Amino acid sequence: MEKSAPKLLLTSSPFLKQQEDTPAVMRQVIFSLIPAILAGIYYFGISGILVIAASIAGAVGTEWIYLIGTKKKFNSIKDNTALLTGLLLALTLPPGIPLWMAFLGGIVAIALGKLIFGGIGSNIFNPALVGRAFLQASFPVALTTWSPISDFSGITQLRGHTFALPFVQSKIDAITAATPLSQMKFDSHLTELTHLFFGSSAGSLGETGAIFLLLGGIYMVLRNYINWRIPLGVFFMVIIFASVLHGVDPVKFAPASFHLFSGGLMLGAIFMATDPVSSPITHKGCWIFGMGIGFLVVLIRTFGGLPEGVMYAILLMNGVTPLINRVTQPPIYGYVKSKN
Repeated sequence: MEKSAPKLLLTSSPFLKQQEDTPAVMRQVIFSLIPAILAGIYYFGISGILVIAASIAGAVGTEWIYLIGTKKKFNSIKDNTALLTGLLLALTLPPGIPLWMAFLGGIVAIALGKLIFGGIGSNIFNPALVGRAFLQASFPVALTTWSPISDFSGITQLRGHTFALPFVQSKIDAITAATPLSQMKFDSHLTELTHLFFGSSAGSLGETGAIFLLLGGIYMVLRNYINWRIPLGVFFMVIIFASVLHGVDPVKFAPASFHLFSGGLMLGAIFMATDPVSSPITHKGCWIFGMGIGFLVVLIRTFGGLPEGVMYAILLMNGVTPLINRVTQPPIYGYVKSKN
């Protein structure tokens, strides 16, 4: 006789399981960055490729040494988080930065941004931005020296001091260019919106064009890989705050469109602020988190000493995330607050 299906089936939660695991999600995020990566390589040539490779090597190599030293059975390299961290770090760096700095940044991003907190899922701050902040504090000149853009005709031309020796100042002066943010802050010059949108302006490797980052962001939102409330909150607050300032003094303060498409705002809002580990877990918290980042970005860019503020804004709001989670946590179903 055939066995009939049991009338009562007891299983443990979770009952609804996502088909894609962490490595698959990380791969999809990397795929969504391909348009921005290709644009960066087009504008900055082989130097962009080398910076990406050095940053990834530092991140993945640190993770690998940690696994060997701790003899952990779980191979965290296979989850692609170290690879993605190194890639994101590289996209925040100038294309002409010495390779040893990019490599060192990858080491710090994993060691101090991830492993010191206990590994994946335990970090408080975005690891890639931790590496970027370390490089910014340690080598401010190199991190604010920008290479001019080119096209495929100059793909084999090196930018900056790519092969400079560690802690040795190069005797060769590199050709530099001003970023749209520095031109606006120090010279009150607005870069054309088309140049910002399609990336034909100096900047970090991943700031080469808002359109390429937006395409990747739309893909991730449609696939439900990121919480759309965070980047939308960032954009909303940037538009509001920048528009108010621009309305007060149109000559001194840049319009909202400039803030949206210049610098690392798109890269930070879409690919870094949405890190599920270091961002809030509630929908209300995501709105607060995103709008806080947007407010700080415009505040730092306008009144701070540096022309860019995306990195600091995200790291500051990462530190506030536990508090945001606490105050936005919904009450337990059925809980009645005592009147006493």
